[in-house]
Amino acid sequence: MKKLLKSPRVMLLVIFLVLALVSIYSFPPGFIREGVAIRSVMLNSSADLAGMENPKPNSPPLSREYITSVNNVPVKDIDGYYGQLLLLAANDSVNIESNKKNYYLKVDENKTLGLGVYNVPRTNIRKGLDLEGGTRVLLQPLEELNPTDRGFLLDSMRQRLNVYGLSDLVIREAADLPPPLGTGNKYIVVEIAGATQEEVRNLLAQQGKFEAKIGNESVFKGGDDIRSVCRSANCAGIDPQYGCRQSGIDWVCSFRFSITLSQAAAERQAALTQTLSVITESDNQRYLEKPLLLYLDDQEVDKLNIGADLKGRAVTDIQISGSGIGQTQQQAAFNALQNMKQLQTLLITGSLPVKIDIVKMDTMSPVLGSEFVKNAFIVGLLAILCIGVIIFFRYRKLVISLSIIFTMVCEMILLLGMAAVIGWNIDLSAIAGIILAIGTGVNHQIVITDETYSREEKTYSWKTRLKRALFIIMAAYATTLVAMVPLMFAGAGLLKGFAITAIIGEGIGVFITRPAYASIIEILLKNEN
Repeated sequence: MKKLLKSPRVMLLVIFLVLALVSIYSFPPGFIREGVAIRSVMLNSSADLAGMENPKPNSPPLSREYITSVNNVPVKDIDGYYGQLLLLAANDSVNIESNKKNYYLKVDENKTLGLGVYNVPRTNIRKGLDLEGGTRVLLQPLEELNPTDRGFLLDSMRQRLNVYGLSDLVIREAADLPPPLGTGNKYIVVEIAGATQEEVRNLLAQQGKFEAKIGNESVFKGGDDIRSVCRSANCAGIDPQYGCRQSGIDWVCSFRFSITLSQAAAERQAALTQTLSVITESDNQRYLEKPLLLYLDDQEVDKLNIGADLKGRAVTDIQISGSGIGQTQQQAAFNALQNMKQLQTLLITGSLPVKIDIVKMDTMSPVLGSEFVKNAFIVGLLAILCIGVIIFFRYRKLVISLSIIFTMVCEMILLLGMAAVIGWNIDLSAIAGIILAIGTGVNHQIVITDETYSREEKTYSWKTRLKRALFIIMAAYATTLVAMVPLMFAGAGLLKGFAITAIIGEGIGVFITRPAYASIIEILLKNEN
């Protein structure tokens, strides 16, 4: 043991192991925490107005704010959190205690606080969508963009998703390899944890070009013409005048919300309505002869009657309305509020600079992800034990089997620690890279063992045999590196996790764990040889 601790290679391995464990579990350790972590805070919600902030996308999981109690009742997990919310009614006040401070919130009419939450993380390892659950979208702009326009497009998409309430997301550029190895097409990859496929499709498949017209004349457009969009319960929600009603076998619920126009847009409205005639409906309501037509991406989505009192007046405050349909009243109300939320988001953020096409969309279930993690952990343990048994029967030395198992575990810890430090998501492709790195590591350890333990090569010194083994390993590492670099850019970057994890894992093995294993074998077996 003294000789092992005096070995510089072994000491280097121990130091990196300690650093990796600290980066994974932080301090105090994440596994002692209870509660629900804040995933997103909806703009203008009760939580937002109380001072709660969206977590930064690249922040370590254990640094995120998490809720510990609701109305002084401890919350241990997400079921406990929603169980407490079910006890509350609309407009109730609620005391939320987090690990940072206390908040006093008000329940909105939908019995929500404007918070997206998930079970508090136990480690700093960021799980990808395959394990966490969510939606991954591969998008392709329909026009060639310069770097400035691409940056503006990414910022616009990020703002649109943040305003909608989806903040735990990754938006990055990707591209295929240039011809003749690939198509050379440029893409945008969007990964959103906790979002449904329909939400993402509605937000990203549309350019979001909003325009209101009277006849063929434009009155205002989304973006600069709109100064504010109301999202609070007192001026947005189910329309109290029309509410929900049954239409045939379906239910229809109407929504409404207020917006504030710029003075220039209000004056255009006044000029366009100045010459319109006033008509009286059968219910004695007086309207202008032409309605206000609402278009989204050049498709008419709604038609609003203009009150006679607005004729020729530069009014900046107007109401936008729409509806949602469902088989039940609850479903219709939910769809109406979702449609309202989507329209509000598009009005706030304006249109994207170009149209985009959804090339591929994948949705992963968090339930399947958690089951996969459990099964992978069990299978991994069985694989390690099987390798240890095979190595024992090969060399008939328990110390060799234990040393190889120890090295495999060390490589796993160092890889996960590095992923925690750089904020790399562990998904299925990254797990494949980990398997490749550890499997290659076992192969290299066998090479080292064969070169140093071979009884047929007594004429060579330990130093000579170790040099020869490490030369073989470095040559194999160089081959892997050359093979992995092109994969970082292949398949629109979707194989990037596999390639980067394999490269990092191989680097850790070649420069840290495998030299340490060589020293361990040399110290333990030198006397026998």
